[in-house]
Amino acid sequence: MKNSFKDYFANEMNSKWNNMISREKPLYERNNDIRTEFGRDYTRIIHSNAYRRLKHKTQVFFSPNNDHICTRIEHVIHVESISYTIAQYLGLNPELTKAIASAHDIGHSPFGHVGEKVLSKLSMQNIGKTFWHERNGLELVENIELLEDYEKYKQNLNLTYAVRDGIISHCGEISENCLKPREEFIDLSTYTYPNQYSPYTWEACVVKIADKISYLGRDIEDAITLGILDSNLDELYNLLGYNYPNDKINNTIIINNLVKDLCENSSPEKGLCFSDSAFQLMNEINKFNYKNIYNCKRIIPSNRYFDIVLNEIYSLLKSTFNGSNTISAVKNMEKFYPKLSQTFSEFLMNYYDFGNRENLKLKNKILFDKENNIDFYKAILYYISGMTDNFAIEIYNEIIGF
Repeated sequence: MKNSFKDYFANEMNSKWNNMISREKPLYERNNDIRTEFGRDYTRIIHSNAYRRLKHKTQVFFSPNNDHICTRIEHVIHVESISYTIAQYLGLNPELTKAIASAHDIGHSPFGHVGEKVLSKLSMQNIGKTFWHERNGLELVENIELLEDYEKYKQNLNLTYAVRDGIISHCGEISENCLKPREEFIDLSTYTYPNQYSPYTWEACVVKIADKISYLGRDIEDAITLGILDSNLDELYNLLGYNYPNDKINNTIIINNLVKDLCENSSPEKGLCFSDSAFQLMNEINKFNYKNIYNCKRIIPSNRYFDIVLNEIYSLLKSTFNGSNTISAVKNMEKFYPKLSQTFSEFLMNYYDFGNRENLKLKNKILFDKENNIDFYKAILYYISGMTDNFAIEIYNEIIGF
């Protein structure tokens, strides 16, 4: 029902408020700043380079010739829009959902979920831990992504707990209906796998559900546009209960129906819920998409290519580790791999202590020990995960070219 969650709005009256707005350190103050805590988070996110790079990262389909096929940035904008609509209707804080949604996929690797699987395999082999984009997103906003302050020093984003929690808690693979937030104010570093805990706020729960609503419908629309579902349209229309071929299937219709159903069936007592029929339909659409879109034969060749690209980049960079002399080893690659050498050495300089941090205008965290090879392997994964599809391919072509 409309405004049924107004008593749980993320504001000063909420018992969780001080935890929600807590940061690792105080933000620098401005005399003329009119933004809220979550408003400042939102602008920090959209001003970051990691956010900007989402426009050149795969959502589902790699390098489509059609400009109207969804990329990662468009998906993020869809989630932001859907979560705003739901929060506004239910009486929750749309400014918080906006900040979470804008950053929820910021940790995605190049080449979508296929790239994520490749990096996870490399991470397990070299570090002993899996790589997953929700966790990587949290680590990115906490440790990797930097912004210049008013004195031109690079600093970490230092986002609020509520936004950071929403990033790592957003896993869109929802197996349960009726989602509620957890009460515990936990250390987010205790997360060991996706969907381990419920989000801390109702707003983060909204983003988690909006993520699912967004990609189900849009992936179908894109697949229809690309002709991938031509032989499955009868099955799809039957699944959706539409009249084939007269009814229109597109993202806005699917989104509208699911958002309306969620808003009508949710309450603070039950949680954020779909009707049984709508939840069953979502699960059926998800199965259909996996069978006919995500695992279709058309994308298998590109998946093999992505595996080669990311493995070759990782392997070459791994070979440069030489303790305290690693930066020199990376720079010595410049003759043959100028772009890789320059960009990776510049990346490393931000997170190691080489004694010149003041000259480099750095006030961010020191993350890595120069003598620790595991730290270096982590740095490689962070660097690669931040690449766009095009940049990863450009680096790969540099590696194999003469």
